[in-house]
Amino acid sequence: MTEPHSRPSQNINKRVRFTSNVLRTVGVANDALCLVIGFFVAVFVYHLTSDQLFDRTIHETAAIVLGINFFLIRISRDSYTEFRGQGDDVGEGAMLDFLIAATLTAFTILLFDVLTELSRGLALLYVFVCLSLLFLSRIAFRKIAWLLMDLGYIGQRVVIYGADREVANRVMELLVIERLPHLKIIGFADDRKTRTDQSAIGSANFVGGFPELLKMAQDGDLDQVIIALPKVQQDRLDSIIDRLSAAAIDVCCMPREILELRSSYRMSFIGSLPVLSLWQRPIRDFDILAKEIQDRVLALVALIVLSPVMALTALAIKLESKGNVFFVQQRFGFNNLEIGIYKFRSMYVDQQDVSGAERTKKNDERVTRVGKIIRRLSIDELPQLLNVLRGEMSLVGPRPHATQMLVGDKFYFDAVEGYAARHRVKPGITGLAQVRGLRGEIDTIERAKKRVEYDTYYIDHWSPLLDLRIILETVFMIVWDRNAY
Repeated sequence: MTEPHSRPSQNINKRVRFTSNVLRTVGVANDALCLVIGFFVAVFVYHLTSDQLFDRTIHETAAIVLGINFFLIRISRDSYTEFRGQGDDVGEGAMLDFLIAATLTAFTILLFDVLTELSRGLALLYVFVCLSLLFLSRIAFRKIAWLLMDLGYIGQRVVIYGADREVANRVMELLVIERLPHLKIIGFADDRKTRTDQSAIGSANFVGGFPELLKMAQDGDLDQVIIALPKVQQDRLDSIIDRLSAAAIDVCCMPREILELRSSYRMSFIGSLPVLSLWQRPIRDFDILAKEIQDRVLALVALIVLSPVMALTALAIKLESKGNVFFVQQRFGFNNLEIGIYKFRSMYVDQQDVSGAERTKKNDERVTRVGKIIRRLSIDELPQLLNVLRGEMSLVGPRPHATQMLVGDKFYFDAVEGYAARHRVKPGITGLAQVRGLRGEIDTIERAKKRVEYDTYYIDHWSPLLDLRIILETVFMIVWDRNAY
């Protein structure tokens, strides 16, 4: 006979489940273990291969100092914040930080004048062993982490509580982009009574409405609920959170902006306030300094090396036709401000187009014989090295366009959406679009859009090495390209 106050038994999930946060702690422990084991392995191997004696205390102290430097660098760079075992960092970041820490430790040793008491062979062996362990341990860490995730000991089972199928699908797409192996989307919930489509979205099944979602949470069948209601009222959101708080789960809300924005963004903080950064200066701080130094040094070297070519070009222009050797045209520069860029004159003086409204076409009668040669070989652009030295241009960047340049029957800045964004950096003598086949006349909207896409990609992925690569590719393009005239 059932007791009056007895309750039906429930299936309680007794398996211990950890969130991905545990991997951060394991990551720190992993690195500490690598440094400790590395020391003992290095000492053991050194004993086997060398008969020289060494002061163990000094070497232990140096290893401790190195370890402290290493973890201070790692923690200051938030290196363990995203430590989830995806495999993006298979040791490269840790190895670089370790080398920096070893360098700082070496300076400390020199400062205290104990270098003569240190075994250099053992020190180098220790560094090599630690680098090897940091690299190999991450491969093992990733495989173990994935195994524990597959077995269900690490990870979170997630249900998306959304307004409709489109919103749920959008959230799943965003999570896939983030590559978070610890998240398992097991379903999505929708309270609308008018809902008819209950088919699965990939591996995520439709679990029902809020009552079914709450029951799953109370039964221990899920770990996290993502509320994705773009136009939810505050009172309804408070009610949802209050009811879900009765279950031991994580509840988070995805902001409307993340669901609706199609442009790139990143989460950042102003003090302790979270904000969505929709637009940022792409090259900043030390990157600006690095690019400026690279531009000025290479431009100066190029001017010196190419001065004979430039002198001969100036002489040829002067001998063929009357007028100035140089041609100055107003174009859009950094922050959409106008700058006057220098070029060797390639057209007859009375037929030049200062505004840039009329594009140069193939076999253009306005171009002189010398002009055809120097335009074909891009020699007419060399005076822009002076613009680089003046700080108005870069060697590599989006090409500056004439202020009145047309694409079809529209101005360039009206014809292509997002065109102004290419001026977030200084314009360049050459650019990524130019070495990807978009050098020369841009006579269609499609080609104009493609050029802006390449410019945007360059801005978002800039690095000194990318600049050097584009410069080298430009040299080859000058020889083989047939689109310049």
